[in-house]
Amino acid sequence: MMETLLLCAAAFVGGGLNTIAGGGSFLTLPALMFAGVPAVSANATGAVALLPGYLAGALSLGRGRAGGQGLMPLGELAILSCAGGALGAYLLTRTGDAALRGIVPWMMLLATLLFMGGPAWIARRARGAAPEATASAAGLRAGLFAASVYGGYFNGGMGILLLALFALAGHRDLHAMNQAKNWASAVLTLMAACVYAAGGAIDWPRAMPMMIAGALGGWAGGRLAHRLPVAAVRRGVIAVGLAMTAALFW
Repeated sequence: MMETLLLCAAAFVGGGLNTIAGGGSFLTLPALMFAGVPAVSANATGAVALLPGYLAGALSLGRGRAGGQGLMPLGELAILSCAGGALGAYLLTRTGDAALRGIVPWMMLLATLLFMGGPAWIARRARGAAPEATASAAGLRAGLFAASVYGGYFNGGMGILLLALFALAGHRDLHAMNQAKNWASAVLTLMAACVYAAGGAIDWPRAMPMMIAGALGGWAGGRLAHRLPVAAVRRGVIAVGLAMTAALFW
């Protein structure tokens, strides 16, 4: 019971963080691993636990083109995200637990560094004077596929990576970029969850209560999003990410 409460607390706070600033997997993945769940199953279960929050954010968006600003047609974004998420999830299910235990601390460190430097860089790009895209349409689509493979394999830092991709392509509307990011995150995580389930990688007894807690946390985060200073929340997420990375290395 105590373990379940702790895992649900991690999912609740993680769901709220994803809504406000991102970084929810910095809590769910280490919590599951510290609870003794094998690395592959912990990675898959943590992603599934945060899925309801991604879906809630995506379903609150409008229809048509992603973000309504011509980032790319929503159907095309969904296809690329599905394909990349499925491939990344498949690669995860083919990775052994021992190998993944050695990889996870480095990926947590990478995700934390992305979270530390990404938002400021994205904001600087968004304030740029040139509205033209600096990458080709093909480059944007290839980048989205690659980011989706990463997201299907390891969920940490995925949102920042997607926003950085859109900013690198020259887009300036942060609201539109965030909408596209939410759709891509929801679609690729849903597809990855299907692959995880087919591969038997999800610890369902732990995942089910965490999914409920994650959905409640996402709802609570939405209620608090306009009341909490995002910069302060980001600093807290970075501190958690660094602490969890150090603990996983240890």
